[in-house]
Amino acid sequence: MSGLLSLSRGIDLVNDRLATVAKWAVFASCVISAANAVVRYLANYSSNAFLEIQWYLFAACVMLGASQVLRVNEHVRVDVIYGRFSGRTQALIDLCGLVFFMLPSMLVMLYYAWPLFVKMYVSGEMSSNAGGLIRWPAMLMLPLGFGLLFAQGISEAIKRVAWLQHKYDADFHYERPLQ
Repeated sequence: MSGLLSLSRGIDLVNDRLATVAKWAVFASCVISAANAVVRYLANYSSNAFLEIQWYLFAACVMLGASQVLRVNEHVRVDVIYGRFSGRTQALIDLCGLVFFMLPSMLVMLYYAWPLFVKMYVSGEMSSNAGGLIRWPAMLMLPLGFGLLFAQGISEAIKRVAWLQHKYDADFHYERPLQ
């Protein structure tokens, strides 16, 4: 289990670092948006590239930040009933959700996103807008983001199993089951 927990810590570290990239992507998008508005009104100049780079940065923010949101357990969950269960039952529900729903869906998304990225990269596809950008950098965010979510799902599953075995002490907002 210690080797798996080391793998989990490594995945968490990668997603922490990429969450910082996502944070800066939001900031850069805001700066570009503000600069675009100022230039458009003061100099009467605009380019579709300014708009598209904002979209690309937003894609980076969402796809690189999603795995961090899962890591810090701040993702959306419907817990009308979940909150009434013991910590052990909550951990088992999380584990089943990860293994049977989240991980397979990320594999499906990777399966469909990767060929789209490769096609755009190989063809050098450009935006159809005047002054538009190449599309593959934005499309890269899909397989990268789904891959990071898959890896973080593995990390979370490892931590839940370790927690259930009393080999990992973390705050998942569970109460430790009575022994």
